[in-house]
Formats: sequence, structure tokens, C-alpha cells
Amino acid sequence: MVKIGNIELGGFPLLLAPMEDVSDPPFRAVCKANGADLMYTEFISSEGLIRDAAKSVQKLDIFEYERPIGIQLFGSDVQTMGACAEIATRVSPDLIDINYGCPVKNVACRGAGAALLQDIPKMVRMTEAVVKSTHLPVTVKTRLGWDDATKNILEVAERLQDIGIQALTIHGRTRVQMYKGEADWTLIGRVRENPRIRIPIFGNGDIDSPEKALEYKNRYGVDGIMIGRASIGYPWVFNEIKHYLHTGEHLPAPTLADRVAVCKQHLTFSIRWKGEKTGIFEMRRHYTNYFKGLENFKPFRQRLVQADTFAELSEILDEIAESYALTLA
Repeated sequence: MVKIGNIELGGFPLLLAPMEDVSDPPFRAVCKANGADLMYTEFISSEGLIRDAAKSVQKLDIFEYERPIGIQLFGSDVQTMGACAEIATRVSPDLIDINYGCPVKNVACRGAGAALLQDIPKMVRMTEAVVKSTHLPVTVKTRLGWDDATKNILEVAERLQDIGIQALTIHGRTRVQMYKGEADWTLIGRVRENPRIRIPIFGNGDIDSPEKALEYKNRYGVDGIMIGRASIGYPWVFNEIKHYLHTGEHLPAPTLADRVAVCKQHLTFSIRWKGEKTGIFEMRRHYTNYFKGLENFKPFRQRLVQADTFAELSEILDEIAESYALTLA
């Protein structure tokens, strides 16, 4: 049984990665319904939370059916991160996660996210400040290092465990790699094999099929896997992996009717959470992913991104189901 503090996650949990502009409550809802064991909010700026910025505060929204759910924070100032952990604790998540992995320029070049991989003493101080500011378990998500010359994840894992984190997720790339090239899980496996490491170690990067999940589980010995991009438009990936790990067999692929139904659920929650105008607008980034692989889908996509009412969108989605039903039968 894998545990983070007192949170029981089963024998080999599958985690939904915190992804900016993706891992909001509507997206998390469909992933939870399709097998995600632990989920995180989009990362929340500590500076924004301290200033009570509307966007940062809204990201604190969590719902009972999402549990266990973690709130992920990022920032560059030690004291601010500690204060934000106190604020996040008040909304009663199950854990607090610290982002030391985000590689994007407007985060890393401001001294936050993956930038802390260049200053391990500051990373340790910041983590300790968060641990001391909450009674909740604190976890960390990070990368192998800043670049190929500074892959310091072995040191990072030990030092962060020693000051109190209760789980670590490692993305198998450096910051310089961004999301390019193939993720290297070799060092993730070495962290897991380290006899000093007592906390769960989760691997992240390039898991996009049940076969790869099983291969990496067996090869690197991780306690669980975090899935990010493979879940966008395809929340079924969690249950498909679980079924394959347990049986060695594949679940049937989602039908077109399944895709339309889950897309509608996602849209409905998006409108309920954000209001019709914003909910419809922000859903537009997801349609291509839900219907990936359908031939001649472009005209339907154009209509979906131009529609501005739920009734119109629902009608188009029904039309998609009807139009492709015979083709895919």
C-alpha cells in the first residue's frame, strides 16, 4: 500500500499531473471518473495568492469528490511560500505540493519552478518553510536537474526527504530539455533504489500507453506514475493502464459515443464552474484532443470553437456522433 502521510493510494497509484490551463476542476472531474488516484490543482503563484489575485484564488477551488487532492504552489521567495502554504491549508486539501519542475521562461527565469534546481540550499530552505507552515503532508515535483551537467536529483531527494517531504515526483528531463527528447528514467530508478529513501517516488514523463506503464514500473521500481499530456482529451488512460497492470489485457477503446459523452460532461462542468461565456471559451482548447484521429474533423472543430451557447455545442456534438457513427462502425 502506497501512502503519503495517512493518505492511502492503493498498490500502484496513477497521479494526474498539475498542468497549467489544463488541470482545472472540469478536467479533473473527468479524470477522476476515469481512474485517477491522486490529482493536483494547476500550479498557483505564491505571489499572486499573497496579493489575493483572482486567478490564483480561483485555483484553490476543490471539491469533495476529487479527494485525495493536492494544491500545488510555486514561487521564488522563501517567506512568501511559507505564508501561501498557510493560506492553501485553510481550504482543506489533502496535501500541499511544491513545484520545482516548471521549465517555462516566465516561471524559471523569475527564480521559481525549475530555477530552484540551480540553488539547492534555497530549495531546502523553501521546502522547510512550507513543511513548517502546514499540518498537511508536503510533496514535491521536480526534474533531474537544470541541465545535463547538473543532474542533482539524487542529492535533492535525500535533502528534501530529510527536512520532511512525504513524497517526490520526478520528471525524467532537465529544465534545458523542456519537453523535448525522450524522458530518461534511469536516475528516477536510482533514487528509488537508494536505501536512504523511505518516501514514495513517482515517475513522470512520456507514459502514454499501458505497455509503457508496465515496462517502466518493472524496470525502475517506482511507487506510482504521474500522467500528464497523455490524459489531455483522453482521461480513459488511467483505467486502461490499471486494467492492463492487473490483467495483462486491454480494455476496449472508448467509442465515439464515449468520447462525445465525456466531452459533454467536461463542457457542462466547465460552464458550471466558470459561467457560460468563460466556460465555453476555455473548453475550446480540448475539442481537437477529444476527437483526435477522426478524418475530416476540421469543419466540426471550426463550428465548435465558434459556437457560444451550450445548446449549440450540444447539437454539434450530437451531429459528430451521428456523422461518424457509420464510418467507425
